[in-house]
Amino acid sequence: MTQDDVSPIRQQYLEIKRQYPNAILFFRLGDFYETFDEDAEITARELDIVLTSRNVAKGVRVPMAGIPYHAVENYLSRLIEKGYHVAICEQVGEQPTRGLFPRQVVRVVTPGTVVEPALLKTDYNNYLAALIVQENAAGIAYVDITTGEFRATELSGSNLETLLRAELTRIQPAETLLPETQTSLGEFIPNHITPVPAWRFEPARCQELLKNHFGVALLDGYGLTKKPLAIGAAGAILQYLQETQPNALKLLTSLATYTSSDFMLLDANTRRSLELTETMRQGETQGSLLNVLDYTVTPMGRRLLRQWLSKPLINPEAIRQRQEIVEYFFTRGLLRADLRIRLRGLGDLERLTNRVIAGHAGPRDLAGLRNILRGLPAVLGLFDEGVESPLQSLLERFHLETDLREILEAALVEEPPATLQTTGIIQPGYSAELDQIIRASQHARDWIANLEATERERTGIKTLKVGYNKVFGYYIEISRALASQAPPEYIRKQTLVNAERFITPQMKEYEALILNAEDRIREVETQLFKELCQKVIAVSRELLDTAQALAELDVYAALAEAAALNGYTRPEITEDLTLDIREGRHPVVEKMLKGERFVPNDAVFEEGEVIRIITGPNMSGKSTFLRQVALIVLMAQIGSFVPAASARIGWVDRIFTRIGAQDEIFAGQSTFMVEMTETANILNHATQRSLLILDEIGRGTSTYDGLSIAWAVVEYLHNHPRLRPRTLFATHYHELTQLAELLPGVRNYNVAVTEAENRVIFLHKIVPGGADRSYGIHVAQLAGLPRPVIQRASEILEQLERTSGRAITLNPTLPQQLTLFPETNPLLEELKALDLNVLTPLEALNKLYEWQRKYLDSK
Repeated sequence: MTQDDVSPIRQQYLEIKRQYPNAILFFRLGDFYETFDEDAEITARELDIVLTSRNVAKGVRVPMAGIPYHAVENYLSRLIEKGYHVAICEQVGEQPTRGLFPRQVVRVVTPGTVVEPALLKTDYNNYLAALIVQENAAGIAYVDITTGEFRATELSGSNLETLLRAELTRIQPAETLLPETQTSLGEFIPNHITPVPAWRFEPARCQELLKNHFGVALLDGYGLTKKPLAIGAAGAILQYLQETQPNALKLLTSLATYTSSDFMLLDANTRRSLELTETMRQGETQGSLLNVLDYTVTPMGRRLLRQWLSKPLINPEAIRQRQEIVEYFFTRGLLRADLRIRLRGLGDLERLTNRVIAGHAGPRDLAGLRNILRGLPAVLGLFDEGVESPLQSLLERFHLETDLREILEAALVEEPPATLQTTGIIQPGYSAELDQIIRASQHARDWIANLEATERERTGIKTLKVGYNKVFGYYIEISRALASQAPPEYIRKQTLVNAERFITPQMKEYEALILNAEDRIREVETQLFKELCQKVIAVSRELLDTAQALAELDVYAALAEAAALNGYTRPEITEDLTLDIREGRHPVVEKMLKGERFVPNDAVFEEGEVIRIITGPNMSGKSTFLRQVALIVLMAQIGSFVPAASARIGWVDRIFTRIGAQDEIFAGQSTFMVEMTETANILNHATQRSLLILDEIGRGTSTYDGLSIAWAVVEYLHNHPRLRPRTLFATHYHELTQLAELLPGVRNYNVAVTEAENRVIFLHKIVPGGADRSYGIHVAQLAGLPRPVIQRASEILEQLERTSGRAITLNPTLPQQLTLFPETNPLLEELKALDLNVLTPLEALNKLYEWQRKYLDSK
């Protein structure tokens, strides 16, 4: 098959597809987006739609799968979630060239460049990231093209792998760009990966791109001095957006650099263990700390609260400034309630503004902006002007944009259509030109509107109807039975099963007037709409400042609401190493308890106390206590009130956790290897200002190995001059309680229990001293192990304690049912050997009595 044999539309498709070989091409044909060849096979398979075929040359057909254009977002979202890239090819221009409409790709949709509201989660930022690694350093940049946020950083050090995992876990990019030569870095990346040519990260090239984009001579003002890898990552993002979403480049008006020392560093394991934004098992927000604190009422506020939780502050003064505003709302319940009511009615000002800037806005987006601007005066009016308050600097960032609101009020109808393809967007009286066109066509509209009644009366056909469709335009429909009564001037246009459709010359004249007017109205309204968008863009910086201020107000009010409803108090943040939490509670667990009261506990480190060793049985609340201390510290450092009667906390630079066994068998690591790797990371990177939460160090190996490792870890943390961090160390190794006598900074605590009627009752109270027993057998009993197993375990425990673990004797009278897979049954063997023919009745009774004593009395 030669190129001359291929149809023109096929040639056009192939030319465009060659430009986007790595994307599924959605090729617009009429009311459908069509896919062809391998794209069609992928689309049909992934979306579960019918795979058909299309004739593209004589005797040649190719696979084809189509999607209705009006339902594209649903199908698009499913492909994007699976990691595919989709190039949207639209028809451009109003007139065909040599019988073929020109077409071009208007954008490429990828997981990190989605802008459609239906495809985005309002509670999450949708980040596109770029990562490059060289030796012991890495550059990371990320952008959210729906909000305009653009940030970059460099990481370096011997713990680079840990830093990378922590940062990418915090960012949670929807898509990450990697140099083609570094795709092995994919193991660090949580979501979709897009390899790009390595030269796109070249620092000199990227530096020029960034300078040209921002229109500056130097990048020093963006904090990029001597950060070549950060420059490379940021430049790679610019190039990728130029290819996929060129309009999004308008949103990137600034670039902020940061370092990992700007906020509390939380590694991936700590975020997972503390369940900050999602639970470990189901990966759901329900059951996380975010779910407990999220009383926000705007999409912007929800995104900001998630960011605050991922980046706790380490500057005590900045923490106190947040606390002041939270307390301001906490003590003013009526003001807080009024503010939340007014904020609840507002939309997503941040994303709406950026949709306008990027050229993706529709009439309803402008109506949404207008509604937000209507509500701003009511929000600002809640606060007294001239009165000193901690909100003063925040309120100064509000811009009411009265002029823009008045323009939108005058221009837009109250409920505009969804797209520019439907007329009726602009208010009467706003445009004299538009009003003139509408008036000129009004007579024709009235004539058509009255035609049905007029023709029914003139012809006497009471069932006559006037209708319209895109193919035939306006028509007169008469049932088949009455078609013979049609006047002679009616021209038959279409025959249906039960009716005939007609037109008249006069009807076609009026139709032409109306349709020409419709086209002209659409043209004028489109131009007016674009002018309105330009007015929004002119004040977009002010709108985005206002959006950020609204988000902060929402978060402060939400934290105050959480404090008021859950009984939280304001913690005191100090410069020393204090840890003094009175009657602390786990914020998530106490919310999940139904009909029970959460038992509060103190975490008060005495003068000179460094490490607290906590012993006690499983299910008694040790892990809950460990997590609650970490969560209270973290909540305090985002500026929140905390679940405690009182709290004084010396600010913490990092929280490390080693809780539970996070198996990574799929990565070739055993449970114990994972445990030791995480412990090594803690010992190598903790500082005196860190908070360590360690649970059952050493339990993944033999008892003596595990005890030895746990003992050595405690000694190292206590004695190393760089360390001595505040540490909570839960363990089953009671031998570790001896360390309190050997190391002055170690204290023993245990979980109080009581016994009643041979049952153990957990009091969930942390008290001074070491536990004298583990109560493991009691816990096994509570878990439902069979009674014979519990009895035998008690016997073995007694023997071990009596012989210091050196001897265990087998029980010859052990009930036979303990053998799970017996090879023989003693009772059955004796029964087989019994000769019933010679057995007297008395002998039979004696035999039964013997068996009863032998096989049943031992129970």
